[in-house]
Amino acid sequence: MGGYELVNKEKEAVVGVEINANHVPGKKDGYVFAEAKVLHHGRKTMVWDIQIRDEQGKLISVSKCTLSVLQIK
Repeated sequence: MGGYELVNKEKEAVVGVEINANHVPGKKDGYVFAEAKVLHHGRKTMVWDIQIRDEQGKLISVSKCTLSVLQIK
């Protein structure tokens, strides 16, 4: 998970709070590729934008994921 890579692993953890996904067309075979970008990286939350495309670059799904950053120590 991308959020885990952005926190201090000795002092912080991330957990999912919300995910919203819109699947544009269907995809029955072949490959899909995901690209995730951080829209917000705060002290307590992160918001990610994820786009999934097929082999031709056609958009298959768009998603937004909100993570909570927890202090563990």
